[in-house]
Amino acid sequence: MAHSRRAFLAGAGGVLASTWRPVGARGHGATAAIQSEPAGRLTPYAANPWYWQYKGEPVLLLGGSKDDNLFQIPDLEAHLDAMRAAGANYIRNTMSDRRDGGFEVYPFAQAPDGTYDLTQWNPEYWSRFERMLALTRARDIIVQIEVWDRFDYSMHNWPPHPYNPANTRTYTGEATGLAAEYPKHPGQNEQPFFFSTPPQRNISPLLTVQQRFVEQVLARTLPQPHVLYCIDNETSGDEAWSTYWAGFIRERAAKAEVEVHVTEMWDDHDLTAPQHRRTFDHPDRYSFVDVSQNNHQKGQTHWDNFQWVRRHLAARPRPINTVKTYGADGGPYGSELDGLQRWWRHLLGGAAAVRFHRPASGLGFSPKAAAAVRAARKLEEVVKPWALTPANARLSNRAPDAAYFAAGTGDACALYFPAPGKVALDLTGVSGTLSARWISIDSGEWGPTASWTGGAPKTVETPGPGMWVAAAARAQA
Repeated sequence: MAHSRRAFLAGAGGVLASTWRPVGARGHGATAAIQSEPAGRLTPYAANPWYWQYKGEPVLLLGGSKDDNLFQIPDLEAHLDAMRAAGANYIRNTMSDRRDGGFEVYPFAQAPDGTYDLTQWNPEYWSRFERMLALTRARDIIVQIEVWDRFDYSMHNWPPHPYNPANTRTYTGEATGLAAEYPKHPGQNEQPFFFSTPPQRNISPLLTVQQRFVEQVLARTLPQPHVLYCIDNETSGDEAWSTYWAGFIRERAAKAEVEVHVTEMWDDHDLTAPQHRRTFDHPDRYSFVDVSQNNHQKGQTHWDNFQWVRRHLAARPRPINTVKTYGADGGPYGSELDGLQRWWRHLLGGAAAVRFHRPASGLGFSPKAAAAVRAARKLEEVVKPWALTPANARLSNRAPDAAYFAAGTGDACALYFPAPGKVALDLTGVSGTLSARWISIDSGEWGPTASWTGGAPKTVETPGPGMWVAAAARAQA
């Protein structure tokens, strides 16, 4: 292990602050002692269920971070403090243990001969997880957990993994159907790990270990008010797998008398594809949706596909999260500009949560990402995003992807430009004058203030180079 427990905790800020003590080594009955939290858990906003509320107040979730399995990083506390200082309040936390950074640990106990006992735990793994939960809760940072990440169980991550039958005496390859290697991309769905549930292959020795692991996650998270659950990272697998684990989490939560919110992240880059209907069309199973894979799209198509989802869900609105916004110079999924534009289109388009993906697939929490978060919080000072509705119909003389508009009650509105330009804005229904404050997305700082007179269309032009958003509200008398 690259870092001892003492060194890890000291380097990350010292004492483990946990509101709950671990259950026994085997984790049976993990949720039995959980008590219901008082009012204030994260839940869809009562006045507008497209958004979240926390501690009884509406909240816009914004984020970006340098890694995905944040509970494992050595400098967690400092990283969370930097995020919070910029206004970020949303992280992705995969329950991953692949050793890309050299500091990650596995959740299972390792015997002197190097094999793993899948009935015993590595306390270090769970201490790190508990500490992340405590630190984020203290900072009002919302945690979206991904229980399974398919990349942990294929290619170079699988040969050393504790679940590999070559590395454990808990079960055998013959009993589970697990092979020593799965060299292909996990999207090929050759790994039996994701076919273990009773409606699938019912691989009992493997499923028992998986259930025990999820019970340990839930034992620590169900008492917490600031946690969301996503079953997988960008899966293209069997729907029965996702359905089983969504039910498993909900059943444990019901026994613990707490409310939870669960989703699945499907891999198809086209949000209108049938794969995504597995979440869209089952609101009782999935109480929010994650459409991160829309961030493989660009420009007007990116916006249009997201708006299609809003229309599809309109009969029963739910929060729409995008926990992975792709795009970084030198990365495989578009440029830095693509990443910023995607993040802002989703924000203006009605997303409840937007986060930059880790480097090098996204901006992480780079200075540009931090500036975008600061700009969004400035926007929130003038107009509340949860009080707005996308309203591009009020724009004219607009080329595709040139500008995006959202409007709310009381004439509050926001106008976003992905690039310098101008557009005609219909203000015929507005009486009096709106005070518009420009915000530079590049710097995260305030720009000029303008007056928009109602009663007629108005041409609005960006005040300078770069990306801009204008937040407008009725001028004070």
